[in-house]
Amino acid sequence: MIDLHTHTTASDGKFAPAELVARAARVGVTVLGVTDHDTMAGCAEAASACATHGLEFVPGIEVTAVADERDVHVLGYFVDAAFEPFDRFLAEQRENRVERIREMVARLAAHGLVLDLDQVLSPSVSDTKKAAGRPWIARALVDAGLVPNIAEAFNRWLGHGQPAFVPRIGATPAEVFARIQAAGGLASLAHPVQLKHDEWIAGYIEAGLDAIEVYHADHDPAATARYLEMARRHGLLVTGGSDFHADDTHGGGTPGKVTLPRADYERLLAARATRRATASGASTSS
Repeated sequence: MIDLHTHTTASDGKFAPAELVARAARVGVTVLGVTDHDTMAGCAEAASACATHGLEFVPGIEVTAVADERDVHVLGYFVDAAFEPFDRFLAEQRENRVERIREMVARLAAHGLVLDLDQVLSPSVSDTKKAAGRPWIARALVDAGLVPNIAEAFNRWLGHGQPAFVPRIGATPAEVFARIQAAGGLASLAHPVQLKHDEWIAGYIEAGLDAIEVYHADHDPAATARYLEMARRHGLLVTGGSDFHADDTHGGGTPGKVTLPRADYERLLAARATRRATASGASTSS
């Protein structure tokens, strides 16, 4: 099984990188990509754990771009985490995330749902490489007994259009593609069915998008077929994975619940070699 979309405690996953890898190994995953939001802080630990368990590791990231006040999630694969311009860009992304959390917690308080902001943000204070996100607020609401579960936290308070929702500030999709590619990586549009704007994809292709996530827990057979045909028609690479967070808002299940066909993974590897040879600034030593 090849799962190129998972999350750890470095962003909004519930398992530390080593525990994620152990669980993936137990269910038969052979190639694992860790793609935390706006950070690669979990990759070193995950890579070490993959070596211990005999899994092939793919360093990745899920960068949140913004278009028309909507989140556009862009997966980056084989990115050089040591490339300083990319590291600085991610630091800005994470700072924006912290400010957004502050505003959302304030809006909740205005509606009588009071949380300890310092406690919510404590993981990112102790480690600035960790990326704060709405799931941190959702879990705090559940822990405080203010909502029954994470799904309710999003549906009633934190989701788009709900009372505590704050629009994100961030880079455009085209800028994110360019940032990932300059760092030697491949840029893939994550779970396009969630975006609900297939008409935007043509523009992303013109802007340099490398791949599209065809296989995802939220893609039914019709959506999978639609995006696979789109990828083949436009010559895009194909990615896929479970989007495993270990919570009840991301399809549940286990790592490897969604798997990428081996042939598509081999195409990614071939494209990685080409990108590494031509990237503008990233190291080509690994």
